[in-house]
Amino acid sequence: MVHPIAEANEHSPFGNLTADEFYAHHSVSHGSEFITNPRGLKLFTQWWTPLPPAKVIGTLAVVHGYTGESSWFLQLTAVHFTKAGFATCAIDHQGHGFSDGLLAHIPDINPVVDDCITFFDEFRSRFDPSLPSFLYSESLGGAIALLITLRQKESPGTAADAVNSKPWNGLILNGAMCGVSAKFKPPWPLEHFLSAAAAIIPTWRVVPTRGSIPEVSFKEEWKRKLALASPRRTVARPRASTAQELLRICKELQGRFEEVEVPFLVAHGSDDVVCDPACVEDLYARAASKDKTLKIYPGMWHQMIGEPEESVELVFGDMLEWLQTRVQRAAVDGGA
Repeated sequence: MVHPIAEANEHSPFGNLTADEFYAHHSVSHGSEFITNPRGLKLFTQWWTPLPPAKVIGTLAVVHGYTGESSWFLQLTAVHFTKAGFATCAIDHQGHGFSDGLLAHIPDINPVVDDCITFFDEFRSRFDPSLPSFLYSESLGGAIALLITLRQKESPGTAADAVNSKPWNGLILNGAMCGVSAKFKPPWPLEHFLSAAAAIIPTWRVVPTRGSIPEVSFKEEWKRKLALASPRRTVARPRASTAQELLRICKELQGRFEEVEVPFLVAHGSDDVVCDPACVEDLYARAASKDKTLKIYPGMWHQMIGEPEESVELVFGDMLEWLQTRVQRAAVDGGA
């Protein structure tokens, strides 16, 4: 099944079609709404479902990364999985996409994890509870998805446990941020001054990186142009407290790899200079998950949707096969 990125151009993810024409062409329905979180921020959410006669075989929540959004490249991947039978949903994190908040600013990841849990569980409740459910994540979204699954291990009675009671059947980690590559981190000694900068001026765009994220993420030039064509994407420097939080998240996760029990697929480019491939290899080695798969794709960059078409088909074909296999397993385990 060809990924919809094949129909995009450097100006629009939908190519020459309107959004509604694009959905109809792929036989999916689309819906969206704004929800208000406990912090008073309006967050944009959306979902895609396969049109009859196709049947829903599972639910899938997609989690975008830092400076990303659910309505550009990620939407094409959501439609790709929806066409295969998954009712799929997404949320724009605070400060991203159409959601409220200071642009690309995440000084604390925990409320963002809470937002995802709340919406994802509400979305899953719309469908037969016997359907298997999965998480698909990219970059920082991988760290968020791992934290979502780790919340289920918290002691009963916590707010997170009360909200997120249904376990996930699997997790796809696409270019996951389990560690920021030394090739992208701010050069020494600036990294060590982040705490002071974050405390004094948390929103200061003081943190240099070695190239913008699109420049080092998308190998195909036209796809890089498409990434930059989004009116909601920023290429500005990370704010001090956001940069500090991204590094802190990586450190926290690296100390908890043994706690990971959810079935997962790691898909990572060997030449990813944003999120270190060695860190997901460490996750794979240390995770307690009995069902875990590691795929490091030689020569690919951070955004594997930004690779040539044959590489995109390989990577997303592997992901779809992994999902379908676990849907079949869930059906057997559930006595279907």
